[in-house]
Amino acid sequence: MKFLIKKSPDGFIKSVNDEISSILNRNFDSFFPEYIFNEEMDKYAMPVEIHEKDNEYSVKAELPGVKKENLDIDIDKNHITINAKKEEEHKEDTKGFRKSEFRYGEFARTVYFPMEIDVEKTKAKLEHGILSIDAPKLAAEKGNIKKLTVE
Repeated sequence: MKFLIKKSPDGFIKSVNDEISSILNRNFDSFFPEYIFNEEMDKYAMPVEIHEKDNEYSVKAELPGVKKENLDIDIDKNHITINAKKEEEHKEDTKGFRKSEFRYGEFARTVYFPMEIDVEKTKAKLEHGILSIDAPKLAAEKGNIKKLTVE
């Protein structure tokens, strides 16, 4: 025997949304390898904020626990690549339980700009786990690749 159950509109919308998500997940799992959408992908993600101002681009990257000597920044006329390394502190723990959700390893992020930037006048500063890069826009000249020193 079948019963009719009256559902509220919110519950109905949620159930339809869940069903659509389920169908999409089943179909796309066969097209893309599991590691592409793995939760581990964001393990070394580097969140950034990019603001365009009149004469420059301002980039901020969140790098908690990264020391400036473990930063390598490459800059070109239309992009900046930030390479960072966060090393794990090794402590011998012979007693009991240990759980760590801290993230360690090497990670990189490239930020592209719609206009060329002045490579020579670009500056970077690391303070309280936030890397700030100010990249002035270049009029019509071509820039050169150089290493950027973190203050």
